[in-house]
Amino acid sequence: MSTDQTRLPVGGATTALRPRRFGWFRAAQRVPEIPEGRPTPANLRRDSVYRRLLLGADVLCAAAAVAILAWLTGATLTVLAFAAVPFVALVSKAIGLYDRDENLLRKTTLDEVPALFQVSTFYALAAWLGSDVVIKSDLTRAQVLWLWVLLFVSMTVARVTARRAAHVLTEPERCLVVGDPASAARVNRKIEHEPSLKAHVVGWVPWEPARARASDPPLLSGLGMLGLTIAEHDIDRVVIAPGSRDPSDVLDTIRLVKSLGVKVSILPGLLEAVGSSVEFDDVEGLVMLGLRTRDLTASSHVMKRALDISAATVAGVLFLPLIAVVAVAIRLDTPGPVLFRQVRIGRGGKRFTMLKFRTMHDGADELKGQLLELNDAASLFKIKNDPRITRVGRMLRRLSLDELPQLLNVLRGDMSLVGPRPLVPEEDAQVVGWRRLRSHVTPGMTGLWQILDSTRITLEEMVTIDHLYAANWSLWLDVKVLLRTIPYALTRRGL
Repeated sequence: MSTDQTRLPVGGATTALRPRRFGWFRAAQRVPEIPEGRPTPANLRRDSVYRRLLLGADVLCAAAAVAILAWLTGATLTVLAFAAVPFVALVSKAIGLYDRDENLLRKTTLDEVPALFQVSTFYALAAWLGSDVVIKSDLTRAQVLWLWVLLFVSMTVARVTARRAAHVLTEPERCLVVGDPASAARVNRKIEHEPSLKAHVVGWVPWEPARARASDPPLLSGLGMLGLTIAEHDIDRVVIAPGSRDPSDVLDTIRLVKSLGVKVSILPGLLEAVGSSVEFDDVEGLVMLGLRTRDLTASSHVMKRALDISAATVAGVLFLPLIAVVAVAIRLDTPGPVLFRQVRIGRGGKRFTMLKFRTMHDGADELKGQLLELNDAASLFKIKNDPRITRVGRMLRRLSLDELPQLLNVLRGDMSLVGPRPLVPEEDAQVVGWRRLRSHVTPGMTGLWQILDSTRITLEEMVTIDHLYAANWSLWLDVKVLLRTIPYALTRRGL
């Protein structure tokens, strides 16, 4: 008589199940459900700090907005006015603004600005409809607008402050990578080099048995000892890189990690090509991903161009005195032209002449071959302490002022404010396959490659980032990149 048993790996151990008489019932019962464990104490403390600080910031902002509005209008606040303050917290909770951070390594306020816009709009509308009960006065349109602006701006600023405080008050998240050594090294490099992430990669565990060797991060154990490894090293989050692994093995690993109360992040290979440019489609329980168009629509190009022209014109007028001062400084510092001109590849493979303030000695391009051994940027040519840079040029690069003449390229239509990095012809020739989608979008003065620090990424990584930008473009994405470029330039990262 044969014995039918099913074994489920749980941290190196196996669990034998009793055989069942009926085949269909046995198949339904053979894999036991592993309940999700209670979050670890470290995760509970970290999530609690973030959630409470954000809640306090929202309630404080709502109370301040109502009080300031009452002071400006001379209205009398009722008890209901203060009772309505927690309403903003209820709306924020309903749309997930307090639960979002616990699932993310990168906790940023900028990505939730559209949601804060919705909360502020809903709150201002509710205050307008109930104004005669809340403040014993009918609010005018201007007053409702002031309430909306006060709440939206204050919530955004307060949430940034709250997250910075939580960043200081909490311990780093201890991460473990499950996958191949290349994925482990990649995750480790990205996390360790990003100061906004308060996380640390403790080590990695391979899918298949691997020989112990010196690596960064270190190899901790085999997959069969995953549960014990998580407990021994106080792991808070496991980053899983499935690769070509069987989905059932990946799901079993996720179930095990979740049963220990540890968070899970997945590193999907497909999304490196399509990004988040997908819509989930449920067809009678079968989940499919609908891919959006692989090019900007005509209306999207019009919106992007309108933003470029308006913002570049305003910036050009504001920076005109500074541009004149920089031009004089370059001319007085070293002999040569004020502007540096270089051929770059633009949208659709069209060549154009990109303008920059000259930051190197005249004729520096001829010395490039002699400095290849000093290159800091893998397949790109970029030297951290380039000896060809002039005194004024070093200051211009430190403040990112050498890019200002590209505003003229933007007005001409050769470039955009935000977009893929414009490559020189020899670099562009290395971009092949699906990554050529980046050429469907006008190159930009700044982009995702800039705010992620282009000195630490390879050409392959950069064109992948550019591809994801093209596949996921939105006007809000351009605004986010522009806003993130400002602190990047002011903090002088990547120099």
